[in-house]
Amino acid sequence: MPGLPILLFAAVAFVVALSILVIAQVVGPKRRTEVKMMPYESGMDPVHSARQRFNISFYLLAIEFLVFDVELLFLYPWAVAAHDRGAFGPDHAVFYAVCGFLSILVLGFVYTWRKGVFKWT
Repeated sequence: MPGLPILLFAAVAFVVALSILVIAQVVGPKRRTEVKMMPYESGMDPVHSARQRFNISFYLLAIEFLVFDVELLFLYPWAVAAHDRGAFGPDHAVFYAVCGFLSILVLGFVYTWRKGVFKWT
């Protein structure tokens, strides 16, 4: 039976995880204090509302980060395929598609730069 080792591994992992949870409930401390029940945020006591407003630059920078991560996800397979079949291929269609993709990314980068996202003053 070829799947037996995987099934056995999954069963052992499930039993270990379940036993750790049960032991933590049985042995762990049970006193609930006001300090223990407070929300914990990055080592600081929460002093403001969680619904406070943030500057739009935080969101634009996060979107910029995601765009460049997705760019890398698209460029790595293209680079591997271009290496295997030659840099441009017979009809240059893939090369022009990647150039168009990169130009759209550059336009987005210029837009966020002009908006002042990278200035933290």
